[in-house]
Order: sequence, then structure tokens, then C-alpha cells
Amino acid sequence: MKNESDGRMLSDAVAQADSIAIAGHIRPDGDCVGACLGLYNYLQENYNRSFEKEITVYMKDIPEAFLFLKNSGKPLWEFEQEKQYDLFIVLDCSSEDRLGDALKYFKSAKHTLCFDHHISNSGHFTDGLVLHADYSSTCEVLFTCMQEEKISLAAAEALYLGIVHDTGVFKHSNTSEQTMRIAGRLLGMGVDSTRVIDGTFYEKSYIENQILGRCLMESMLVLDGRVILSYLSHKTMRLYGVVPANLSGIIDQLRVTRGVEVAVFIYETEPQCLKVSMRSNGEVDVSKTAVFFGGGGHKKAAGYEAHGFMHDVINNLLAGLCHQLKE
Repeated sequence: MKNESDGRMLSDAVAQADSIAIAGHIRPDGDCVGACLGLYNYLQENYNRSFEKEITVYMKDIPEAFLFLKNSGKPLWEFEQEKQYDLFIVLDCSSEDRLGDALKYFKSAKHTLCFDHHISNSGHFTDGLVLHADYSSTCEVLFTCMQEEKISLAAAEALYLGIVHDTGVFKHSNTSEQTMRIAGRLLGMGVDSTRVIDGTFYEKSYIENQILGRCLMESMLVLDGRVILSYLSHKTMRLYGVVPANLSGIIDQLRVTRGVEVAVFIYETEPQCLKVSMRSNGEVDVSKTAVFFGGGGHKKAAGYEAHGFMHDVINNLLAGLCHQLKE
């Protein structure tokens, strides 16, 4: 399962750098957090002890459920004004505009490298790119680039978490034979599968269950019942005291509604600043719609950010999906 050429790209880039920054996309999900901490732990344990490299991971808003991972307290929330890295590694991110506050370090880095699995990644924004759109997750990509015998339990837990979340606990169509074999190898390293799956994927707080219930109750079937849609306004999110990290699982629950081909979930991060998530059950390629609106993702899971009034964003989106459904 090891990819020799990709592995050499990683090891050569790390060997030539004295200072290394790692970052993923804003509002990190399980695959992003798992990839960043999996690689951070791997590099710290195999490179930093012997070669005294400076390795920093930049992430904000890590979901509370992921804080059991080793070094999850390491990501920086305060960003230094001036810092240039020899190597900047981008993970699970297909464009530089999704790097958030870490963008300035990416811009000033001497060398940049990206590991990703998003088909919408053009590969134009980094010096080097390892892209496998047929892999389940960025964590799966990273595993094939690492020396398996050097993966510690801490790194294995992070990689396993990322695979679990991007495959929907191995039930999405992106789950391959290789995915299951890698998951098995990680379990063999001592990963507690129940702790990772129940503790980070299924377990929810009372408020999270409330907001899930509201989104399901207020959802609507549109386009002849082929699309299910639900949304949350910024006002409602403030009323419940929830943040984006509390909304995981809503889109997946919408998706399993019998008879629908596409599920859509929209929420306002700020007034008139919206995050749109889409999931496909059939042949509709939601990444096409996402890319049209400036986002990206995969054929069956994609999203984008939009600005404007909620009803305008919904109308524009449904017009795009209607076109695809007629194809």
C-alpha cells in the first residue's frame, strides 16, 4: 500500500527543511484534523528528535470531540506577525483561499507541498502535489506516503479518525478495499475503534440533538422530491448557542431520506455569509455545482461558501441542481 514516489516526495521535502508548517482548511473536519495531527505526530517522532526541526501545525476551531488526539493542544490560535518557513505542507485543502489565517505563512514559505484527495484540486497553488481523488481521504493518502513501521499509536489514531469521518464510518462509496486494509493496519497498531467512532462520530450533546431535530423537522422536499434541503440562520444558531462544529451529522441524516437524490444543508456563519454542503445518493455530481459557485469537493460530497440573502442562495443553488437533474 505504500506509494514509493509519493513517500519520497514527502521524506525529501522534510529532510531539506529546518522549519516546517502544517495546515489544512478553515473549519477543519475529521479528515483535516486527522491529517494535520497524524502528520505532525509522525514528523515529530521520526524527524524532530534526531534532526531538531521546528514543526508547527496551524489549526483553529478544532471540534471538542477530537481533543483526545495527542498534541491536539499544539495547533496555534495566535499567529505571529513575521515568520518564514522552509516548507509549508497543505493538507485536505484544494485552494489557498481556504487556509484562513495561515495563508500569510504559506505565501512566504520557501517551498510548498500539498496532499489531498479532492478532485477539484487544480494543483496550481503549490510547488508539489500528491493528489489521489480515488482515495477515501487525505489520511489515506498520507498513510501510503509514510513508512508504516514508523507510525506510532498517536499518529495512527489521528489517521484512523480522518478515514472514519470521510467515509461516514466506512459506508460511503469512497470506501475501497485499500481503505479497509489501511483501517485494519491502523487497528493493528492499537487504535481503539469504539472510542474513535462512538466518541467522535455518533455521540452528540443535548443541544446538538436539539438542532438536528429542528433541521429535520423544518427540512423540505423540492424539485419533485428529488432534493431535500434544510437551513439554519445565524439568528437561530445564536439562539441555540451552536457553532459550525456542532452541526456535523445533519447533512448525513438528510442524505438517507428515502427517495432523494441530493441532500443540501445551509447555515449562516455570519449574517449573509453562508456555508453550503451537498451530498449525492446517485449520479448527480455535486462537485460540478460546487465548483460553479466557487467551491469544490467530490462527486458525492461537495460544498461552497456564498454571500447574500438565504432565499437568493437557495434559489440559485436549486437552479443549478435542476439543470443537473435534467441531464
